[in-house]
Amino acid sequence: MKDKAVFFDRDGVLNVDVDYLYKIEDLQWVEGAREALAHLYKLGYKIFVVTNQSGVARGYYTIEDMNKLHAHMASELEKYGAKVEKFYFCPHHKEGKVVEFAIDCDCRKPKPGMILQAFAENDLDKEESFLIGDCKRDVEAAEAAGIRGYLFKEGSLLDFVKGLL
Repeated sequence: MKDKAVFFDRDGVLNVDVDYLYKIEDLQWVEGAREALAHLYKLGYKIFVVTNQSGVARGYYTIEDMNKLHAHMASELEKYGAKVEKFYFCPHHKEGKVVEFAIDCDCRKPKPGMILQAFAENDLDKEESFLIGDCKRDVEAAEAAGIRGYLFKEGSLLDFVKGLL
């Protein structure tokens, strides 16, 4: 039997959107975010994060910096009873300064590459899976990948999630 999954955009959904977040000390969780992921995890959903991180291509921070932040976030979420299966990220931006990442790729949302990669690497049920993002491009990526996408704007992520289920 295939697993059901929820995909989350990171900035503006899980954490307060500050420009090019990579420092742990700058992390501020969105209200109800940790509780929302714990709630979904208890309901049997696999949890994935899909995030555009053009700050890597722009030279603002490294993949190692970003991975440290993601490891910290995963550790914090585990304290609440949630497990993130994987953080998928797109380090690309065609106008980036770091040559190896200054490309037009298939993973930068609104393209569905990160979501499709998660489906390729995991046994997931598209009918039972969905994405929560804070931008139109997140929803477009979800739809291009064949899953539902929901726009979260403000308030408690836990209340938003409970309203969807």
